[in-house]
Amino acid sequence: MSYLPQILFVLCLGAAGYFIYQRVNFIRKAILLGKKKAVNDRKSERFRRMLLLAFGQKKMFDKPLVGFMHFVVYAGFLIINIEVLEIILDGITGAHRLFAPYLGSAYSWLINLFELFAVGVIVTCAIFLIRRNVLKVPRFWSAEMKKWPRLDANLILIFEITLMWFFLSMNAADSILQSRGVEHYVQVGSFWFSQWLQPLFENMDTSTLVFYERFAWWFHILGIFGFAIYVTYSKHLHIALAFPNTYFASLEPKGKMPNMDEVTKEVKIALGLAQADNSPAPERFGAKDVTDLNWIQLMSAFSCTECGRCTANCPANITGKKLSPRKIMMDTRDRAEEVVRQLQEGKSLEKIKEEKSLYGDYITKEEIMACTTCNACVEACPVSINPLSIILDIRRYVAMEEGDTPNEWNMMFNNLETSMSPWKFPPTDRFNWVELVNKD
Repeated sequence: MSYLPQILFVLCLGAAGYFIYQRVNFIRKAILLGKKKAVNDRKSERFRRMLLLAFGQKKMFDKPLVGFMHFVVYAGFLIINIEVLEIILDGITGAHRLFAPYLGSAYSWLINLFELFAVGVIVTCAIFLIRRNVLKVPRFWSAEMKKWPRLDANLILIFEITLMWFFLSMNAADSILQSRGVEHYVQVGSFWFSQWLQPLFENMDTSTLVFYERFAWWFHILGIFGFAIYVTYSKHLHIALAFPNTYFASLEPKGKMPNMDEVTKEVKIALGLAQADNSPAPERFGAKDVTDLNWIQLMSAFSCTECGRCTANCPANITGKKLSPRKIMMDTRDRAEEVVRQLQEGKSLEKIKEEKSLYGDYITKEEIMACTTCNACVEACPVSINPLSIILDIRRYVAMEEGDTPNEWNMMFNNLETSMSPWKFPPTDRFNWVELVNKD
């Protein structure tokens, strides 16, 4: 019976690992729905940007106070996980504060540091809850931020506060049990912050206090296991995906729009700059569904923090248009998940694409046509997500496959084809507008 807690702990650890693996594999399949795209250039530059944006959170500090608070939560998450390693080893071995004998006085300093961040996380998460639900910052109350997206953000904040409370109260109860000389509780003394909670537990008898300390210990570690599983279903998946997303993001100037290789090839053949070959024609120009996007675009959809900075800076959205870059990414992620779920149910990909598509069922023509391609959303994103690339690919599909662009656009397209300029006059006269402007 003495090994029962260890057996239960190992079973819980294994179960958490299994569920995380299943979900990660699901997300991997969703990302791999996208087309292949090789990214092997400028590796040192990519790595440096990943450190600055994903690890250092450089873009968050354009609003220093919010950036600092976010950094406290992020740093707390990383640093307190060092303490989680000890708890896991304690659970497997049946020991208590396994590292204490080896670290000596440094152990108390480490726990004090963990408690400092725990208090910082509690205070910061409480402020974030107030900003979302009392002050109601507008970008958290946009049209797409209803039901699950709004609940998700609140749940994660409450979850973190609860976990940190049980960590601190566990240490407070532990310190009292040390002072009472209870076997199994290693003498490491009181800690900076949890000592102020000791009056809450001093009047408890020893058996009740042991029960609470064990309950808090189990709740804390099982809560972390649950948190790790939950994150894979939440917008907080960006904790992990921000790193590859910032690494693989485009390094091209933001105003540069990539040409379509298939179209470029045909133009070169028409101009005699390349030879025709027997390579198959592209299945589709532009993107109608998630399978027409590349894997980096789909990974970006799962990396989205739903912070709304992109939408808050979008001039189309600011002026009342329906376009929300955040919604574009959320819709892309939701569609990718739907496709994988239906594939797992046994449906063929062709059948799935016949029934629904990203464009039309998730993203409307009104949304994508409102985009001014100004790149404000790309510039604002703290983890280098590029909603514009998806908007452009869908617009290319609308223009080249459906021919459903506005009349003003069609006139311009015709002029470009016949006159090689947006205006309807011969190519030899296409610079005459400069003289007209100078005369005015």
